[in-house]
Amino acid sequence: MADMLPVRSRKTTQVETATVDVRNYLTFLLGGESYGIDILSIREIIEYAAPTEVPLVPPFIRGVMNLRGAVVPVIDLSLRFGRGATEARKRTCIVIMEVKHEEAVQQIGIVVDAVQEVIALPLSEIEPPPNFGTRIRADFVSGMGKVDGKFILLLNVQKVLSIDEMAMLAGLSERAAEGPDAVVGA
Repeated sequence: MADMLPVRSRKTTQVETATVDVRNYLTFLLGGESYGIDILSIREIIEYAAPTEVPLVPPFIRGVMNLRGAVVPVIDLSLRFGRGATEARKRTCIVIMEVKHEEAVQQIGIVVDAVQEVIALPLSEIEPPPNFGTRIRADFVSGMGKVDGKFILLLNVQKVLSIDEMAMLAGLSERAAEGPDAVVGA
């Protein structure tokens, strides 16, 4: 699915291309708003399937899923942002990301309403994160990308899932791999 997404870039001259640093972002919808995540942290995009619920975890953790033998925690990004739960619809999907925690890499799935496209943004089209005016915590935003006269919130994945939460998720994955009795005792 990720291979089929269109990549949109701003038209540049040859002179500009040599001097412009460009970043690629996967854009997606969540609660009617567009967000972007640097594609370097994205592993794949899969069709939504309800994760296995795990007791005694924060509400924004929808559960875990088996991804080719690996136990992957699934986060409802809307709940993480302090909004209502994401309703599973036809275009709802799970974006599998790889997030670094200390020396390890943790796979995490995030539920989004719909994936839009991959866009290429020159650094000149990315504004610093605002201190106010967003519907999510300011530290979750790494910048604001200007696309077609509108802004897209670019997420800071490391902040959306803090170090403490990452450690908890890593422990959850390990306990889930040990079996259902290990997770219940979490």
